[in-house]
Amino acid sequence: MIKISYILISHNGLAFLQQLLPSLKQQMQRKDVEIILVDNGSTDGTTKYISTQYVSIQLIPLSDNKGVAYARNRALEKAKGQYLFILDNDTIVNDIAVEGMEKHLDTHTKTGLVACQLQDLNGSIQNTYLPYPGILVKLARLFNVPFPSMQPIYVIGACQMIRRKAFEQVGFLDEAIFYGPEDCDFCLRLQDAGWSVEYLPQFTIIHACQRITHHHIFSSLTREHIRGLIYFYNKHKRWW
Repeated sequence: MIKISYILISHNGLAFLQQLLPSLKQQMQRKDVEIILVDNGSTDGTTKYISTQYVSIQLIPLSDNKGVAYARNRALEKAKGQYLFILDNDTIVNDIAVEGMEKHLDTHTKTGLVACQLQDLNGSIQNTYLPYPGILVKLARLFNVPFPSMQPIYVIGACQMIRRKAFEQVGFLDEAIFYGPEDCDFCLRLQDAGWSVEYLPQFTIIHACQRITHHHIFSSLTREHIRGLIYFYNKHKRWW
């Protein structure tokens, strides 16, 4: 029986995968672990690299970039694990963090999703445990303006270990969202269904955190991100 299914996607992220996959070496040796990678239309040799260097990884190549939710859903369709571990390709994992999250789900049966602390390559802690966004919250974060405190109840999709039973109850990621905030939407649906979303800061993994939309604020991806936010605000009526 598969205990953990690793759900990875990549779009021209071979350099990141070459750091992530070696960090999963011990996990790959477990008989109850599977790794599924969706290549989101890469042109950097990702498919060839995985098919020759990591033959145990289940590779799902897509012809072009279909977005985060679409790609992750294709892996989730194939996954057999009791726990579904979504990871960004720009993370570097350690066994202590994986086992900590795994044991938490083992012993907390009402937890639908758990995540650990993420740190930059320089050791700075990332702000990944956040209040659900409305427009004012998003603008405050964008311009680094203090905002009245709210209960932080969602974790970003760079690192999410999900209980299968919870996933089966709430369903797949919303493919109407191309790039963000599909992670926030999923956490909200989990909580609406009665599952808890929990953050374990005692465990840490590295996240290079590309923040693509911050570096290219006029790109098509940024426009897709804004479109996704508007869709989310309207879907959940979170305008403030």
